[in-house]
Amino acid sequence: MRLVQVLVPTGKRQTVIRTLDEEGVDYAVSDEVSGRDYVAVVTFPVPKAAVEPVLTRLRDAGIERDAYTVVVNAETVASKRFDELVEKYEQDDENGDRIAREELAAKAAELAPSLPMYVVMTVISAVVATAGLLLNSPAVVVGSMVIAPLVGPAMAASVGTVVDDDEMFVRGVRLQALGGVLAVGAAAVFAFLLKETGAVPLSVREVLSIPEVDERLTPDILSLVIALGAGAAGAISLSSGVSTALVGVMIAAALVPPTAVVGIGIAWGAPETVIGSAILVLVNILSVNFVAIAVLWEQGYRPERWFRRSEARRITIIRIAALGMGLLVLSSFLGAVTYTTYRNSGFQADAQDATEDVLTASDARLLAMDIRYDSGPLQEPRAVVVTVGHDPWSDPPRVQSELTDRVNSVAPDPLSPWGADEVTVEVRYVAVAD
Repeated sequence: MRLVQVLVPTGKRQTVIRTLDEEGVDYAVSDEVSGRDYVAVVTFPVPKAAVEPVLTRLRDAGIERDAYTVVVNAETVASKRFDELVEKYEQDDENGDRIAREELAAKAAELAPSLPMYVVMTVISAVVATAGLLLNSPAVVVGSMVIAPLVGPAMAASVGTVVDDDEMFVRGVRLQALGGVLAVGAAAVFAFLLKETGAVPLSVREVLSIPEVDERLTPDILSLVIALGAGAAGAISLSSGVSTALVGVMIAAALVPPTAVVGIGIAWGAPETVIGSAILVLVNILSVNFVAIAVLWEQGYRPERWFRRSEARRITIIRIAALGMGLLVLSSFLGAVTYTTYRNSGFQADAQDATEDVLTASDARLLAMDIRYDSGPLQEPRAVVVTVGHDPWSDPPRVQSELTDRVNSVAPDPLSPWGADEVTVEVRYVAVAD
């Protein structure tokens, strides 16, 4: 429930009181003696869903749109008329459980922090995430998500779109762009210092093989689901008036770790290896904004002035279409990665079967098989290392050429232009006594 306080302009006192009576609202009126063009202050409790329609009726009755208005949480209201009001608006499916437009805009503006605080917290979260990734510590990575101030700008841009507040929209977009650049830069500088000082004396291959880093190098289509869910959860939690803290962690989970991975790749001089992570960051940013705008518009949020609603609808459709087109293009990459992962899994099974057939005919056996992939985001198969066991009292079987032909016969065609035309096969022999 909410407690609302508004200023009543001169000549509108009786009209406002009559309007509240018609709505069945309990109220208290006190004289306003500041000497301005107002005669009274009216205070009244209403259910959360009733704030917007009641304020709309009051403005139709003469309350100025830019007049002093306060909406705060109310813990308890003991009133028979209030209970009837709650029952009335609980049956009103149009408003549901969402908060008023004014409250939504205020919460979104509050979520977007001041620039100095945003810069500091973004840099800290990126540095902590980089440390967590290099330490292979999921707990530290989660900690970086908790302090990341990323939910505010995304929600501000989305709310600014649906309520036709260009200033809020532009501020949200600018903060998101600044946050992405800051996070990548902070992660790259911090990782570079660790590398140059010897604090992390690892090669590029060793760093990219760290599990927490490796799992974010080749994002698949499921990463898109996470970002879409985060955006939807953020919009719903904001519009229902509940805390967005946990949702902010979810949004940060989609953005902070891959951003830190991009910085690590830049610091180790291998930016091409983290193209997948960079695309994932862009996909996640677009996804959060896309679904948040769609959810808020579907919930019925519109500009306050009716003559702006047609223009706001046009702008919202344009922005959703632009975000959707960007998502479609970038998500095709995630789809390609998902397909490549599935295809490589099939290639591994086929290559093992082909190798075992060749070795069985040569009176040898397969001890191990290691498939090596390109460092690109699509991870095309590059080489197969086969360890062959043979009788120690006889010469190793000559299977190099046959294995190369058989493995390449089941190898998939490269999806990327830089993929190898032929998979090389290396055979290692080990004498094994039965």
